[in-house]
Amino acid sequence: MIGLPSNTRVWIAAGVTDMRCGFNSLAAKVELVLQKDPFSGHIFLFRGRRGDLLKALYWSDGGLCLLAKRLEKGRFAWPRADGGVVALTTAQLSLLLEGFDWREPIDAARPRSAR
Repeated sequence: MIGLPSNTRVWIAAGVTDMRCGFNSLAAKVELVLQKDPFSGHIFLFRGRRGDLLKALYWSDGGLCLLAKRLEKGRFAWPRADGGVVALTTAQLSLLLEGFDWREPIDAARPRSAR
């Protein structure tokens, strides 16, 4: 997600999302549950029950983009809340997409052998 406009916000949909959802279902969840505008140009992140698959919904250049990322090992760090929304910085988004715990950036930066 390189080259995002500086005013782009990143929102995590806390809790579990059905990963069978596509464009329309996720956009409806953004509007109804998160009470945000899916066409705002912000990024909305969703994670399934297993935690190894993440979907991102993003409005760009007149169309919705639906991106998915699956981790080979481990799970994406996610808020424990059953619902709601959590804001991330672009730096935290980078950590999250690499499989690090964005909530503990000091531990994420430390080499695994030092943990």
